Amino acid sequence: MSFFNRRGIFLQKLGPSVVDPDEVLVSMQFALKESVNDENGVSTDKLLDSTIFIASSYDGGESFSLGNAKDVDGDGDIDADDKARLLALAKAYANIVNP
Repeated sequence: MSFFNRRGIFLQKLGPSVVDPDEVLVSMQFALKESVNDENGVSTDKLLDSTIFIASSYDGGESFSLGNAKDVDGDGDIDADDKARLLALAKAYANIVNP
C-alpha cells in the first residue's frame, strides 16, 4: 500500500512442508489502510476491513481450493467468478519464485 492508494493485498506462500512436499498454501489478506496522527504528531497506520483467505494446493501448486470467498469483483454477489479470481491470484503468486 502506498500513500496514494489505501487498498492492499498481502500475499504469503507457505510450503511445501516436510510432511507433505506437494502442499502449498497461499494466504491472501485484503485490507484498507488508515493513517492517523496522535497528539504528538506521530503517524500510525492501521489496517481496516481486513479479510484473510487461505488457498490450499496438494499437487505442488497446480490447482488450488478455497473454503470461502467474498465479492471481490464488485458485482454485488458472491459467485464462481469471485472464487475464480481468488484462485487465479493464489496460483499466480505460488508460481513466482523470488517475490
